[in-house]
Amino acid sequence: MKVETEIQEIPGDKMLKKSLFIYSFLILTITNFSQNYNDALRVGAPGLGMNARALGMGNSYLALSDDGSASFFNPAGLGLVKRLEFMGGLDISSFNNTTTFFGNQTKSNASQTLLNNVSFAFPIPTIRGSLVLGLAYNSNKGLIGSNQFDGFNPGNHSKIQSLLNTDIPYDLFLTDDDGNTIINGKLNQSGNMLNSGSINSWTLTGAIEVYKNLFVGANLSIISGNYNSDFDYYEDDTKNNYQGITAPGYPKTTDFRSFYLKNLLKWELEGWHTKLGFLYQFNNFGRFGATIQFPKMISVKEKFIVEGSSEFANWSTSLNSEDYSDEVKYDIKTPFEVSGGFSFNLKGLILSGQLNFINYTELEFSDAEGLSASYISDQNKKIKSILRQTINYNFGAEYTIPKIGLRIRGGYIFQKSPFENDDSKFDKKYITSGIGFLADGVIGIDLGYAYGWWEDIGDNYDSNLSRTFQSIKYHKFVITTTYRF
Repeated sequence: MKVETEIQEIPGDKMLKKSLFIYSFLILTITNFSQNYNDALRVGAPGLGMNARALGMGNSYLALSDDGSASFFNPAGLGLVKRLEFMGGLDISSFNNTTTFFGNQTKSNASQTLLNNVSFAFPIPTIRGSLVLGLAYNSNKGLIGSNQFDGFNPGNHSKIQSLLNTDIPYDLFLTDDDGNTIINGKLNQSGNMLNSGSINSWTLTGAIEVYKNLFVGANLSIISGNYNSDFDYYEDDTKNNYQGITAPGYPKTTDFRSFYLKNLLKWELEGWHTKLGFLYQFNNFGRFGATIQFPKMISVKEKFIVEGSSEFANWSTSLNSEDYSDEVKYDIKTPFEVSGGFSFNLKGLILSGQLNFINYTELEFSDAEGLSASYISDQNKKIKSILRQTINYNFGAEYTIPKIGLRIRGGYIFQKSPFENDDSKFDKKYITSGIGFLADGVIGIDLGYAYGWWEDIGDNYDSNLSRTFQSIKYHKFVITTTYRF
């Protein structure tokens, strides 16, 4: 039987009401697409960087940083570069998610390949000590992700009910003229989300040896980036619980079959930040490094697009997407980050370790356009109540095989969950490995690999009514080439 499809026209006297509800719809019911602590963490939590040697050593590179990647890890380390240097690299990442939803497991994945680094280091001749300048393009953090789920929710609730404070159910003929619906759960719920993007920076770095073996460096980074998220959500009456007329007075709504909602989110990012670094070299057997990452100031230009439809036995209807789509702007300020670490060279074996302190309660929204001041204030209060201070740590080792110059590496990365009272299963853990070869001190090739795992949860609406339980595995492969003139 042919199913008719039409777009529901919005009467003029409803347009004002609709504009008032768009905002509440986005901020109250779609946590993945509203401006909240998840958005702040997306830009505020650290990434895995862009250097294969560092990644192979668990990113425990703060007290090494003796190449162009110092612009990312410790700008003071650039002072150790003695020859003109060019560095470039690629990053291949894979995100795999096994989601459990009402007893059903569904697997999904996303992958991304990036040019993650192009850098130049320019040592400037000095009578004593060193002075080095650097210019680099770095891909600091990948933003890929995926989540797919499918299962029957036996509860007396649904996304449709959670949207009753908006016009969406009404415009899809899922309520009567007074906003009441006969749909009260017992629906099959499914969804598919795919995320992509990265945060990048152009960085100017300078380092100087201010005293014998004591290096100080600083940089200025201009941030750019993008983020895209595409989420399709469905609720289907697979058990034929709604055979009557869904919207009284509209016979075409007999036998409700399906509700569909699509959310498209697009970000354009720009901003800046600075970092100050220190490094002291204990002759040839060890180094100490420390950095202060000042707050990043990032402006987000956000465009969101909402589409939706409902289907009945002999008829279907769709939302007018323009009525539920908009653009907003806002700024995010990230916390200070304070880090310190040591490295030791024991006859060709380098051991390194470092700590990183972040107070996530310092994340902050500001200067919003298209969002109310009270909403921004509420989100900043929520950040302070649900996030916490964390200490992350990294360990690494590198052994150089004598005569052939082959370097073998291994490491471990621990990033604690920023949420207050989170269980350890939500902490991000990575095991890393790598190899490298430097020919005659001129041409270097390094390969690095990281395997990460953690768990996550997500709510489709409200709290713990339609929740996904996610087991995530992450793979990152980096190749870096170096040429010293």
